[in-house]
Amino acid sequence: MARILLIETSTSVLSVALAQDGTVVSERVCTEPRMQASLTAPLVKEVLDEAGLSAKDCDAVCVSSGPGSYTGLRVGVSTAKGLAFGANIPLLSMCTLDILVDSIEDRPSFIVPMIDARRMEVYTAVYSADGKRLTEVEAKVIGPDSFAEYLEQGEVLFVGDGALKCKDVIGHPNARFQETFPLARHMAKGAQKAFDEGKFENLAYFEPFYLKDFIATVSKKNLW
Repeated sequence: MARILLIETSTSVLSVALAQDGTVVSERVCTEPRMQASLTAPLVKEVLDEAGLSAKDCDAVCVSSGPGSYTGLRVGVSTAKGLAFGANIPLLSMCTLDILVDSIEDRPSFIVPMIDARRMEVYTAVYSADGKRLTEVEAKVIGPDSFAEYLEQGEVLFVGDGALKCKDVIGHPNARFQETFPLARHMAKGAQKAFDEGKFENLAYFEPFYLKDFIATVSKKNLW
């Protein structure tokens, strides 16, 4: 009987859940943007308190590893590593794009999860209907011919917080678009599978999959 704490902080929606044998038993979701730093730990406590458990009662903690928000991923992974170290339990991770695909029940020929990366760029990959990743995860600038080879073969579902901004650009009759967010509840089955297969991360060296380097910007406002 595996109890796994699930943490997803890669987009503007923050979520935490507790799963037992692949079934979610407690969950918290915050849709207010940029709350990862202040709310991730409190929501973890709420989820555990609701189940009457502590982190030491869990068998593992699983975190969304990216790609996604630099700050969100950093907070999520730091929190997960702290919990795993403090409770002496294993650390698991899931690709954010895998989590989005796992959230889809009615699957067409291809699924293309898209995490918003500003302007017309998204973090993305192509998946088959059975959830197999067919291409490498990449940061891709979307144009009219993007994913044409898959759209000509059948229906393609574009899903994620970066999907809708691509609707007018792609504009193919086989394209469907669904705005959604990766949530901790969608990690339950993938985390259980990783736990059963013993795919544990190295607690000391594990880092988020940022995909692109963080670029700091300088404010144009005259502060002095």
